[in-house]
Amino acid sequence: MNNLNSILIEGNMVREPLLRTTPKGTPVCTFSLASNRYFRQDSGMEKEVSFFEVETWAKLAEACNNLGKKGRGVRVVGRLKQDRWTGNDGKQRSKISIIAEHVEFRPELKKEAASEKPPEPVENAAALAASASDDDTTDYTSLAEDDGVPIMTEVLEAVPF
Repeated sequence: MNNLNSILIEGNMVREPLLRTTPKGTPVCTFSLASNRYFRQDSGMEKEVSFFEVETWAKLAEACNNLGKKGRGVRVVGRLKQDRWTGNDGKQRSKISIIAEHVEFRPELKKEAASEKPPEPVENAAALAASASDDDTTDYTSLAEDDGVPIMTEVLEAVPF
């Protein structure tokens, strides 16, 4: 039996995404995500901010690089990965990052037009990456509106990572 390693997290990008390429030519995009948690404390509501490193691969990496920008809201579904190494001082080090399998971006709201137009649908990087394939024109998502809020109702195929 396999162990479960799955994470779903929402937050905002805290820097511009960085797109690199492996020696074999595979695109890799990394970005940092800040996620806020609010909780009740004696003196009222408190805020705790956590920062996470996210890594995407292949077509999903290209889509995240094109759609992502500092401050944009994002939802990531993926798995945790722990890297371990020995530092220059001889001490053991480790870092935990999120390997994304699915990424969605929140709509960008324009201040002037926000009151005039309904919100844009959530941009789904996995669907954009999948639809970018030359030989496949299948639409992988179905978006529906519920009380004016766009929601994703179905994903038929995962984007390989």
